[in-house]
Amino acid sequence: MDASSDEIDTDKSPVHLLLTSETRDFLVSPSGDQVKVDELEEKTIGLYFSANWYSQCQSFTPVLANIYNQLKEQGARFEIVFVSSDEDQCSFNEFHGTMPWLAIPFSDLKSKKSLTQKFQIEGFAELEAEEKANHASQTLEKLLSIQNRDYVIKQKEQVPVSSLVGKTVGLYFSALACPPCEKFTSRLVSVYDILKEKKEAFEVVFISTDQDVAGYSGCYQPMPWHAMPYEDETAKVLLKYFNVQGIPSLIIIGPDGKTVTREGRYLINLYKEMAYPFTEMHLSLLQERLDEEAKSFPRSFLHVGHRHMLNLVSSSSGGGPFICCECDEQGFRCAYQCIDCGFEVHLKCVRDDSKVNPKKEM
Repeated sequence: MDASSDEIDTDKSPVHLLLTSETRDFLVSPSGDQVKVDELEEKTIGLYFSANWYSQCQSFTPVLANIYNQLKEQGARFEIVFVSSDEDQCSFNEFHGTMPWLAIPFSDLKSKKSLTQKFQIEGFAELEAEEKANHASQTLEKLLSIQNRDYVIKQKEQVPVSSLVGKTVGLYFSALACPPCEKFTSRLVSVYDILKEKKEAFEVVFISTDQDVAGYSGCYQPMPWHAMPYEDETAKVLLKYFNVQGIPSLIIIGPDGKTVTREGRYLINLYKEMAYPFTEMHLSLLQERLDEEAKSFPRSFLHVGHRHMLNLVSSSSGGGPFICCECDEQGFRCAYQCIDCGFEVHLKCVRDDSKVNPKKEM
């Protein structure tokens, strides 16, 4: 290494030296915009070392954000810079999106490591190992039982948690004053009823985030499955444990008591009852089958309601995650798409011949 590389550049301010790198002179906002580090000059700066997977960070972040916003309203020359210990870019984006301040880019591992060492931040590796150990030893009984309660309820009847062991169980976080919850509950009830008719080993446990017992009762009333008792402390613990960022949320627990996926809501919206049992292998085989079925669909057609030609696209030809403009459900991979205006529909939503102009079908 050239000796001059170890010399401190006296032309640069301490803030610039601390928060930039050889290839980066900016920080990122929660929306992904780049903000020059120089804009933080002559301000008091707090470095926030945090991670989305640690429940105490999840709890403290809104408290810090509230204080930060109050200080900004008072005109304080104070800024915070998030230094992430998140596990991937998606988790970083999601967690940073809950913050009103800037961050070191997730991809700049060298800067994050340097800051962690400079300020002797210890413990995240140990905390992450502890979190992973907790999930590795996870069982349904540990999730749903506490010292004085080893049951859930079903229409006021006590049902032993042990009776759910060995089944695929959905932990359903929901509340009454939430329009998306009401819509998804109806969809989940339909899927639940179909799976019960097929005698599949699937159960759901409602975990309320309602503010009062009236809301809890109103939310639970249309549900045919189990529930945690209202005001049970376990509900708050599970919200943090699974890092639930919004409702409705459906966490799928497998027959072995381990977490299968935190994306139950997405998978139900996408595949309905076909998503069961939600495992990666099953979903991969399911998608292969659906892709094969897509080959029997026309490459393009004139959609009667939209009045434009729609083209069949897949994940390899311009497709991807989307919201169907027919049924307002989530979609992925294969779809019919209007290139001009972004209109997209599920393949299943065009099986109705009334939506297809046969003269334009190709």
